[in-house]
Amino acid sequence: MKLMDIYFSLKSDIDVVERRLHDEVHTPQRNLKKASTHLLKAGGKRIRPIFVLLAGKFGNYDVDRLAKVATALELMHMASLVHDDVIDDAALRRGAPTVKSEWGNRMAMYAGDFIFARSLVLLSEVPNVQVHQLLSKSIVSMCEGEIEQIRDFYNVDQNLRTYLRRIKRKTALLLSVSTTLGAMVAECKRETVHALERFGYYAGMAFQIIDDILDLTATPKKLGKPVGNDLRQGNLTLPVLYALQHSPERDVLRANIHRDMTETEAQEAIRIVRSSGGLEYAHRMADRYMEKCLHALTKLPQMEATRQLTAIAHFINERDH
Repeated sequence: MKLMDIYFSLKSDIDVVERRLHDEVHTPQRNLKKASTHLLKAGGKRIRPIFVLLAGKFGNYDVDRLAKVATALELMHMASLVHDDVIDDAALRRGAPTVKSEWGNRMAMYAGDFIFARSLVLLSEVPNVQVHQLLSKSIVSMCEGEIEQIRDFYNVDQNLRTYLRRIKRKTALLLSVSTTLGAMVAECKRETVHALERFGYYAGMAFQIIDDILDLTATPKKLGKPVGNDLRQGNLTLPVLYALQHSPERDVLRANIHRDMTETEAQEAIRIVRSSGGLEYAHRMADRYMEKCLHALTKLPQMEATRQLTAIAHFINERDH
């Protein structure tokens, strides 16, 4: 089963989410509207909405209720990207200029805040206290993760545990929340909610590790941003941390990673990481998370939605962009 087959099978419901996304970022403030719709027009995989919708298949499927959750979580994801681009001073996102580069830091921060606020307004329509409690705790954890990431920029002495905690908060948490809330809103059984929560978490961990690999291996055209962009910005990912520990040239790598890194130093650092075995190590780590992800699916009823989640898991681990 291909990813496009899954999109096609859910097309009418994904279209509901897409329309709601456009409706939610509408505002009479012209510049704010332009900035807020800028990233929306660039598209995206819509993994979070798909996770919400597929999780809902295991319970009482109501597209209106699920679309509210799916839209709200995608808006949160979009808001975090807008804020990330300000923090990272990023010029490109998905091959297009970022909100920050088009309108400046101030407008980007307000646009991110606006999108985030719209997501909360939409979620307030979901009459389930547990949904709001889970999401509130998750937002706190995500914010703490962002602060920790900023703290560790260019920190060549950080360890694996720090990295794994960071990507849990940065990526895995929102994917786990997507499957969990989809199941909760669909009134699934407790064991089903738990299995989907674990699936989302492990899929999210694998997703971010693959992202970190692609940052060092994919072409700029596929990435939509320069190769090694994370490294240049001081965000030291799993392959880099491995190289800092195991490469014969680790002392050179440590010397090259600093806030005033030149392009020559960045290219040298990327070469050392690629030759260190770090990429292979990261792939093995992603494979382990994917095994756990697929194991979580064995706890679910074997139906079409289970097969679709299995296909998405394989896509996450095998994608090239």
